[in-house]
Amino acid sequence: MSVRALWIISHEKGENVSILFTRRFATVEHRAKILAGSSYRAVPEDNTVLQLLLTELGLSDSNKSYVALRDDCLHRQRLPALELWVDGPGKGFLWPVLAISHGPLTLACLPLVDVPVEPRPPLASLLSVSQGLTLLAGLQTFLLGSGGKPDREGLASRLAMLPSVLLQVCPLGTPLDVPLLGPPATPTVPAPAGNQKQPAWKTGLHRGRAVVNIALTETVRSMQYGNRSRQDLWDVYGTVTCKCEVEGVLPNVTVTLTLPPNGSPLQDILVHPCVTSLDSSILTASSVDNSDGSAFSGPYKFPFSPPLEPFRLCSYTSQVPVPPILGSYQVREEENQLRVSVTLKLHESVKNSFEYCEAHLPFFNRDQMGVVDVKVSAGQLEVSKEKNLLVWGLGQKFPKCREVTMEGKISFSGPIPGPTDPLCRELTAYIKLYFKVPDMTLSGCCVDQHSVQVYSSAKPRIVTSRELQSKEYFIWNSTGTAPVASGQMML
Repeated sequence: MSVRALWIISHEKGENVSILFTRRFATVEHRAKILAGSSYRAVPEDNTVLQLLLTELGLSDSNKSYVALRDDCLHRQRLPALELWVDGPGKGFLWPVLAISHGPLTLACLPLVDVPVEPRPPLASLLSVSQGLTLLAGLQTFLLGSGGKPDREGLASRLAMLPSVLLQVCPLGTPLDVPLLGPPATPTVPAPAGNQKQPAWKTGLHRGRAVVNIALTETVRSMQYGNRSRQDLWDVYGTVTCKCEVEGVLPNVTVTLTLPPNGSPLQDILVHPCVTSLDSSILTASSVDNSDGSAFSGPYKFPFSPPLEPFRLCSYTSQVPVPPILGSYQVREEENQLRVSVTLKLHESVKNSFEYCEAHLPFFNRDQMGVVDVKVSAGQLEVSKEKNLLVWGLGQKFPKCREVTMEGKISFSGPIPGPTDPLCRELTAYIKLYFKVPDMTLSGCCVDQHSVQVYSSAKPRIVTSRELQSKEYFIWNSTGTAPVASGQMML
């Protein structure tokens, strides 16, 4: 695996967006040109790459909520592998540009793909994608530290060290501290991990009691219409991240995911290259195929030899019968006012204990908000007339009945126009929910800390956690038109 180019971008709030560091590898670019032949796309200038990346990630043109190349229905964004359209001579798509963001930094690289890119090969089949992300994660840890928020001087000093660091960890564009090509070994009994080479970006070995931290996060998306002619959609995407802090040699570890007796089998499972063996039946369940109910339903065992940095052990999707929060949203025009009616109901299977829960009701393509006469049955309502936005803070619990309502009227008689959106015209409007529920998952999947096996004499402390969070969770006005997606939602 090799890298054609690498960029580190700063986009801290209140400051100009800029490229802090860039590096191109001419020998790798020459190989890319030979491998691609007539489909070769040259890497454009840094300023062009910067603008394309910021647009694709939604970090530029904050006043433009719709960008055709990014938001068109025909464009499927498959984060973290971006597809950048390059104009000019030899115009075409630059793919796959890998990007990860944390805090004030975005790290991006363009790995060398040694197979034809048309038609697009599945990301899971490209080892260079996994290894490129591993390189970016390592550089991110080096620059930001374990806390993720370094001081300005610390970041500047580490950026100054980066050229010499890359000479050691990525000579001529080929990272040294990533898994080698070839199939993983499949030992029946985990053996000692052996000595691992300490990467140059790692500032030092862990000192203190050994800790293995495993975090399970499920993300739920939903499109609810409140209309029998339109099918509501929702999906669940789960990730398991691991961090092993052990003094000396890192041990082999086995993590087991379990489901409740009536749980739906996990699907579309992808694993990190460090997984040493895997039951092939785990990988066969796909959300694209019609399930016959005979899919493998666990337990799901993942033996692995962990890398030195935090990493994503696996990801999956799950089919659940209902979304966690069911909503009804009705907006009607009455005498230059909008009458708003909202009902949100928490499903009985969901734990009634939130870290946060908010409902945002934006109103586009109207004058600025005037009089807002709205009542809520629970929580607090904040009004931002400048943004034509209602923020309904539901707090950490729904009432005992698990149902909340909002009723009222809103006038738009301000002196200046409010925000615009090309989609939300007339009665096309939505509610967007933001919530996080600790210590639960929608699929019921969990990691029992007593089932985690660590083959080490150090007896590390095992820390497990799980949470459910929302992403792109929309409830559309049932009395207006709304965009309708056909088929399964893509994460």
